[in-house]
Amino acid sequence: MFSRSPHEQRSHLELVTIYEICRILGTSLDIRRSFRDALNVLTAHLDLPKAMIVTAGEDGASLQVHSHVGLTREQALRGRWAVGEGVVGRVYATGLPVVVPDIGQAAEFVDRTGAFGPLADDERMLAFLVVPLKHDGAVTGVLAAQREVAGGARLTEDQRLLTMVAALLAQAMMLHETVREEHRRLQQEAMRLQKALQRPPQRPRFALDNVVGDSAPMQQVFLEVQQAAPSRATVLLRGESGTGKEAIARAIHFLSPRKDAPFIKVNCAALTESLLESELFGHEKGAFTGAAGERKGRFELAHGGTLFLDEIGDVSPAFQAKLLRVLQEREFERVGGSRPVKVDVRLICATNRDLEKMVQRGEYRADLYYRINVVSIFLPPLRERRADIPALVEHFLERFNKDNRRKLRITPEAMEVLASCYWPGNVRELENCVERTATMVQGEVIRDLAFPCRQNRCLTQTLHFIDKADAVAPATPRGEGVGAIPIRPVPGRPGGWTPAPHVPEAPAVPEALEAGDGSDVITIGPTVHVRPPAERGAAGAGSNGSNGSNGSNGSNGSNGSNGSNGSNGSAPPQGERERLIWAMEQCGWVQAKAARLLRVTPRQLGYALLKHRIEVRKF
Repeated sequence: MFSRSPHEQRSHLELVTIYEICRILGTSLDIRRSFRDALNVLTAHLDLPKAMIVTAGEDGASLQVHSHVGLTREQALRGRWAVGEGVVGRVYATGLPVVVPDIGQAAEFVDRTGAFGPLADDERMLAFLVVPLKHDGAVTGVLAAQREVAGGARLTEDQRLLTMVAALLAQAMMLHETVREEHRRLQQEAMRLQKALQRPPQRPRFALDNVVGDSAPMQQVFLEVQQAAPSRATVLLRGESGTGKEAIARAIHFLSPRKDAPFIKVNCAALTESLLESELFGHEKGAFTGAAGERKGRFELAHGGTLFLDEIGDVSPAFQAKLLRVLQEREFERVGGSRPVKVDVRLICATNRDLEKMVQRGEYRADLYYRINVVSIFLPPLRERRADIPALVEHFLERFNKDNRRKLRITPEAMEVLASCYWPGNVRELENCVERTATMVQGEVIRDLAFPCRQNRCLTQTLHFIDKADAVAPATPRGEGVGAIPIRPVPGRPGGWTPAPHVPEAPAVPEALEAGDGSDVITIGPTVHVRPPAERGAAGAGSNGSNGSNGSNGSNGSNGSNGSNGSNGSAPPQGERERLIWAMEQCGWVQAKAARLLRVTPRQLGYALLKHRIEVRKF
């Protein structure tokens, strides 16, 4: 019978061990079961009484027993090391194998499990072999085994075999992690698809840098910007003042292929015709007094980029003709020059005017209108996209905190006040209100009472409800001045305002009323308020004073001044201040009653009292 030498027997045993471990690792995806079976093969073939695999814990700062053979459950649960602690921790930290010939004489040996240390009455010499599990240079765990040093055991050969086994275990561990991550990703994708199938389809959401807006009107604007930006077409931005036309124009530029070229902006309403021509086209040396040298215009500076012309509806008719030639030919001549200059400029214009009506009245050239109105993007006013107000307020407040090193926050009640305002000045007015309130508020919280509108000190309301003192607007029914923005209070929301239903324009004040004694027309500030015709007829029918409950209302009746509640029959004075004081005295200085007497809203009466500096008496 053929006999092998001890060396050949050892090599054969190692080969069989490696083969069995490879077969075990390839038969199951249960990593703990595979590792436990591999350790059983290893301990049986090499006569190792105990072995374990140690990996990093969930916190990543400690090590714990992953799989084991020859240890009890309690011993395995106690097996925890810090990285760098003992032989196990040092091998995990350095990635270098360590062989301890005699654990009884090794001071660095730390047995947290209580299973690898020598017994008190045991005189056997026990060795401890630890090798790292490494994959692509990274240590993923530690393989440790105990060996009895007797019978000519060769620790070097054991270390070499354990190193090969550790490489197989590390590869299996990484394959398991990859499969587990892929399985988790597929589960999450399946859950996401199921949820997507259950809910109704949604429109894609668009976003622009430095532009806040998640409402449906702004999403439509963002979609149009995304479509128009890559082209070279001229864009006309339409919308009220303060809606963010310049921000949209900048977004169009940076979404276009010209984003690396200059973005030049000009406010056409801020310059006279001669200055605007020099500013846009440039001038030659000596073209006019003070032209000491040649100067390039904004068209030349924007060559290859984008030129933003704001307030394009305010340019004069003479300059409209000059601008039309540049847009048609893409060339111009400097002021005082004769050499044509060709430019490649993408034009973006903006206006808050009604260009169509201006063209009909002959105030704006139709050919220029068709040149600039290639792609029109209408920016909605803030009152039509109230869903964006909270996000805008948070944006402005965050910027204020950053600039002023504060930590202000706003309460839900205060946010509700802002969300219910009319905002005739749009985003610019909202920014002004937030910055003003944030500057003047005391403490770190902005509450609803901190806003000026809650104290009848809102300057915007004064501007939009009381016209110039020397301008009397035509009368409108129900006490609302022409040109003023009609609003009404929201029920259950003090201080909140929302647009009122549309009120059609009323005819001019009849001459009979203008020539009357003032009893049918009450003026608070400059706004004229006219009684409805039915009330005037009822008041005029009060010949016996039965309908003249408020003396002044029965001034057209023969005996209306003698009504039982006719405010003592006194006629209102003519002056605005005197009329306010008269009404307050007649009503016992109760503002609500005085407002009903003058047929105005209590808020308008409060503004009028504040304007004329009339101190309200308190009893």
